[in-house]
Amino acid sequence: MFVDHSLLRRGALEDRAYQRHIAETCLQRSTLVILPTGMGKTAIAVRVLAETLRTKGGKVLFLAPTKPLVEQHATYVRATTVLEDVAVFTGELPPEDRELAWRGAKLVASTPQVIENDLRAGRLDLSAVTLCVFDEAHRAIGDYAYVDVAREYGGLVLAMTASPGSSAEKIVQVCDNLRIPLGNWEIRVPTDPDVVDYTHDIAYERLTVDVPEDARPVIARLRAVYDTHVDDMKRRGWITAPRPTMRDLLALGTATRQRLDSGDKDPSLYQILSKQAMAVKVNHAVELAETQGLAAVKTYLERLERDRTTRANRTLLKDKRLLEALALLDKPTGEHPKVAAALRVVGEQFARKPDSRVIVFAHYRDTVDMLTERLTAAPGVRPARFVGQAARVEAAGLTQKEQVALLDQFRAGAVNTLVSTSIGEEGLDVPETDLVVFYEPVPSEIRTIQRRGRTGRVRAGRMVLLVTRDTRDEAYMYSARRKEKRMHEELARLRATLKQMTLDRVPRTPEETPDPEGHPKKGGQASLGDFPG
Repeated sequence: MFVDHSLLRRGALEDRAYQRHIAETCLQRSTLVILPTGMGKTAIAVRVLAETLRTKGGKVLFLAPTKPLVEQHATYVRATTVLEDVAVFTGELPPEDRELAWRGAKLVASTPQVIENDLRAGRLDLSAVTLCVFDEAHRAIGDYAYVDVAREYGGLVLAMTASPGSSAEKIVQVCDNLRIPLGNWEIRVPTDPDVVDYTHDIAYERLTVDVPEDARPVIARLRAVYDTHVDDMKRRGWITAPRPTMRDLLALGTATRQRLDSGDKDPSLYQILSKQAMAVKVNHAVELAETQGLAAVKTYLERLERDRTTRANRTLLKDKRLLEALALLDKPTGEHPKVAAALRVVGEQFARKPDSRVIVFAHYRDTVDMLTERLTAAPGVRPARFVGQAARVEAAGLTQKEQVALLDQFRAGAVNTLVSTSIGEEGLDVPETDLVVFYEPVPSEIRTIQRRGRTGRVRAGRMVLLVTRDTRDEAYMYSARRKEKRMHEELARLRATLKQMTLDRVPRTPEETPDPEGHPKKGGQASLGDFPG
């Protein structure tokens, strides 16, 4: 069965019951939709935008965090609807062209920063917008551009995410920032009766390796440097945690800079910042040595050597122990065992299924470059690095246009393995991805869910997590696991609250009485299947 609608192409959208129910709710009020990856959030958005344009006219604004995701949504809308006036806004389109396109477009797909800038410059206003879609809505916190756009808009909102966060406070904050009244949630989990038939199994495998022996002397010297600076800060009372974490160090730096920005003249503040910077840098070097390999830490320390503009760097490079670590790194060393594990896992996948699609996620761009190079020599593997635009002068990034082109090659099979930084985590729809490899765990439950959700979308998938024993890898893995469990508990609690709110509502007509699943009975509000073709 397919959705029959005058603005939808015939046979373009499968008529799934849970998508229909969610869309009906979204047409009535601003709603946050929390739905597992691969369950068709974009299909729901298309159903809602099509009926909104049919009944209210105006235009739809469809926002997504990255240009590849914006392009993906625009392509999907063009493929599923008969809309001809679909415009794509990114920073690469000149402002005057955006201003002209805005006037005639029925749907504008855009990154939020572009809309935020155009609103501030007075190049457009949102008075004609009858629906605003916020994809990856969990980003709507702090000073992210979603917040400003929602504040300027104030109309019907459809917000979508697969990973809203591990606390009720975060979910409430997202709703508040997007002007969605509390209780206006549509939540589904993979075990729900109306969803379970559309989910696909993801086989999970954890491969644990040991810290290489040749890395241990380097790590020992780096840890000694780190302990010296942390102990000094503890003696001076600058930091109070018995075993400070990276979060503690970053919080100290933020608090110190805020004091300086407020006009505090205490000369010790600059000493605090210098000590804090040294501890952060060496802590990062230890993590690289443990979880990425000596090549990665060597590259990082060599960058510090080249940059002597900061007091922290100059002081570190006078430390005998750090210089000894650098000397050890000049000797030939082996690779981190994760490299061999990643190559083996990917190679075995293509040996079993030559037409596979694989994504390998790595946190650091240097690791992405190294893995891409090594995978190029593997039989049957056609890898490409998928990274953002260059953050450093010496780092070759991909333009947004190149990112979009690379994703097209991946879908077509010209490239069958993406080696990606975090840019590939959110929303990118490559349904046929068979295997996702985490080169390291990430402590964020949102990022873990997003990465995992790149597979198992239209068929069973596989996820392999590489972990270095007794390192921060293990801590990050358990942290993400706890947070994800807490998120599911919060979602269950929110669903129970929403269900009770629905049951407690006094019906005004018999047709408004909810069915046992909490959905309104047909009668008052027509379902999308009832709309004229």
